[in-house]
Amino acid sequence: MTPIELRQRGYQALVDALGVVDAIRFLQQAGWGIGNYTTERHQWLTPVTRQEFWQDVQRIRDQKSHPLSSDSET
Repeated sequence: MTPIELRQRGYQALVDALGVVDAIRFLQQAGWGIGNYTTERHQWLTPVTRQEFWQDVQRIRDQKSHPLSSDSET
């Protein structure tokens, strides 16, 4: 299915489920957003090194295997 076909089928599904008026109202409320997500995302996320990433993965695994232990014990 092409992106255009997907969009058309999605719109039709909305109209079928909600009717024309409510489908339009839904699309107006959903909005398309503003700004540049890619640029803003870099501002929101703290840079993490590979080592920090794997340390976090190991910490989460340890917590799952020992659910009663807490971070204050390490």
